[in-house]
Amino acid sequence: MGEFELLAKLRERLPQLGSRVRLGSGDDAAVTVPGGATATSVDALVDGVHFRRDQGRLEGIGHKALATALSDLAAMGAEAGEAYVVLGVPADLSEDECLQVVDGMVALAAKTGTTLAGGDVTRAPVLTLAVTVVGHADSADDLVSRGGARPGDALVLTGELGGAAAGLLLLERPELAAAVSEETAERLRRRQLEPWPRLRSGRALAAVGATAMIDLSDGLGSDAGHIAARSGAALRIEAAALPLAKGVAEVAAAAGRNPLELATAGGEDYELLVALPADRLGQASTAIGEAEEAALTPVGEVAAGSGVEIRLPGGESLETGGFDQLARRPAEP
Repeated sequence: MGEFELLAKLRERLPQLGSRVRLGSGDDAAVTVPGGATATSVDALVDGVHFRRDQGRLEGIGHKALATALSDLAAMGAEAGEAYVVLGVPADLSEDECLQVVDGMVALAAKTGTTLAGGDVTRAPVLTLAVTVVGHADSADDLVSRGGARPGDALVLTGELGGAAAGLLLLERPELAAAVSEETAERLRRRQLEPWPRLRSGRALAAVGATAMIDLSDGLGSDAGHIAARSGAALRIEAAALPLAKGVAEVAAAAGRNPLELATAGGEDYELLVALPADRLGQASTAIGEAEEAALTPVGEVAAGSGVEIRLPGGESLETGGFDQLARRPAEP
C-alpha cells in the first residue's frame, strides 16, 4: 500500500465540496471562503485509548472520530463546515481496512453537511485519527461559549445519559448483556461505538438564547465543572431529574455499579448541557422538537457561587467526577 495510491483512493470517496470550499483535498492546502464567524476544534482518537479495533466496525471508528470532533461544534451552536483528517496507519491495517475507516467518516459527513476538505496520511504505531473541524455562524455573537452562564439561568440537557458507559461495560464484559434484551444491548453498544453529534440541537438552543453550552464527553460532573469555572458561577443539578438511557440501570446493577455513577462520570454520551434564561425554557423545548434530534430535560439551575453540586433526593450530594485520559491509573496488584 503506497501513500499516494491510498490518498488517491481516499479522494475518490469524498463527497462533493461544500459551498464554502473552493479547493479541497489534492492540493497543498484547502481554500475556503467562509464569511461570518468560524469555530475551529481539534480532536484525536487513538487505538487502545479511545477505542479498540476488535470491539466494533472499522466504519464505526471513522464515524466516532468525526462525530466527537463535530460534537464540539454542536456545543458552540455552529453549523458544520469543513473537516481535515490525519490518518495514522499501523503496519497491520490493510488498504481495504483504511478505506472502511474513511467510509465511516464519509457517511457521517454526508448526513451532517460536513465537507472532508483535506488531511494527511502517515505511518503510526497504532491506528490514530486526528480531526480538525471548522464550523460557521453569521457572526461571533451567534456562537455560545462555556463562560456565559448566569445565576437564575436554567440548566437543561439533551437526550439521555449513561448509555455510552453502559455500552462500554457490555463491550468489556459481554456476560452483562443477559441483564437486558439484545435490542437494548445493541443500542447501548452503539452509543459507545458510534455517538451522534447534536448539531441541530446546538444551533436551535443557540438561536433561543443559550448562555453557555458544553458537550458531555468526559462525564456530567466533570464537564459541568468547566461551565461553572468559566462562568464564575455554581451549577446545581438534581440527580432525580437526570434522564437515564434505557438499560443503564439493569447493566449497572449486573456490574455492581451505581447507575448514577455511569450517568454522571462515565462520559462519551456527547449530549449537550446548556444554561439558558429560565423564561426561554418553552422556546427551547419547541426548538428542540423542531430539530427532531433529542428530547430536552430541565435538570437544575445556575446559582451564585462556584463549583458543581449534584443533589440526591435525600439531600446529600453525589461526588462529581469524570474521565481524565492523562490521569495515572493505580498499579495492578
